[in-house]
Amino acid sequence: MKTEVYSWRLSAAKKADLENEARREGTSLSALLDRVTAGWRNGDSDDEEQVTLRKRVMATVGTIHGDDPTLAERARELVRETIYKKHLKESNALARCFDRRTD
Repeated sequence: MKTEVYSWRLSAAKKADLENEARREGTSLSALLDRVTAGWRNGDSDDEEQVTLRKRVMATVGTIHGDDPTLAERARELVRETIYKKHLKESNALARCFDRRTD
């Protein structure tokens, strides 16, 4: 049984988005927020793209190293480059399965 109340301020546009999504799903705003927060609390995600992206980012953890003093400033660029190279490698492996190269 729900006994606690929590409130916060959000933009009118965000509120409308939440209400529209609840309506689209045929559920209440409360039920929608319960589902969203349950997924967050358990580390789950219904968004397959986010799960895939997180896996790729986590695969780069610990792989960027060196004596470059600008490393922290360039971290975003380096992570993207690493993900791109891995994606290209996977694409080439898939292409070889079909006897085609992508590079």
